[in-house]
Amino acid sequence: MREIGPIKQLQIQRASLKQGQRPHRYYDPAPLLVVERLRLAPGGAVGLGMAGEQLLDVHHVDHPDSKNQRGLNGISIGFTSHYRAMRDRFGAHLADGYAGENILIESDCIWRDDQLGERLAIETADGQMLLLEGLMVAAPCVEFSRFAHLSPEPLTSDELRSTLQFLDRGMRGFYVRLVDGQEAAAIQVGDRLFVR
Repeated sequence: MREIGPIKQLQIQRASLKQGQRPHRYYDPAPLLVVERLRLAPGGAVGLGMAGEQLLDVHHVDHPDSKNQRGLNGISIGFTSHYRAMRDRFGAHLADGYAGENILIESDCIWRDDQLGERLAIETADGQMLLLEGLMVAAPCVEFSRFAHLSPEPLTSDELRSTLQFLDRGMRGFYVRLVDGQEAAAIQVGDRLFVR
C-alpha cells in the first residue's frame, strides 16, 4: 500500500449545493456541515455530531432527497492540493471543502483517476482498515464552474469549456463506495488514506 495522506476535514451535504430552477440555477456551499466523525456505510456517508446525532449526507441512499445514483456516488473524496490549484486559477473564495466532498485529504500531489487504482483504504486510529472501490470522477458542473469564476452570469462557451476541462479528471474530487461485505465504520480527522 502507498500512503496518500491524513484526513484533514470531514463534512456532509445536508441538501443539494445546486439551488434554484433552470436556467437560473446557482451553486451555494451553505448546506455543507463540517462534522467531528463520519460513518461510512454501504448506503453512503453519515455525519456523527458531538451529541451523537446522525446526519445523512444528501448522497446517502436513505436521504429523503437523495442524489445517489444507483449506489455509485455515496461517498466522496477530495484533496487539499486540488484546492490550492483551484485557488491559483480562480481565487481565494474556493475554500477547502467547497466542492462538497465528504472526506478531504491533506496532500501535496494532484491526483488523477488513473493514479488512484482500483481500491483505496482508510486506516483508522485503532488500526481498522476500511476498503473503498468503484473510484469515479466527480464530474464538474456548470453551476460550480460559474461559482469558481464568481460569475452570476452565464460563462462564454470558451470559458465554460476551459473551466470544465480544468475541473475534470478528479480536480473536483472522486466518488467511491465501500467494498461489498465491508461493515460500516466511523472515521475521524487524522485517519490516513492509502492506495491499495
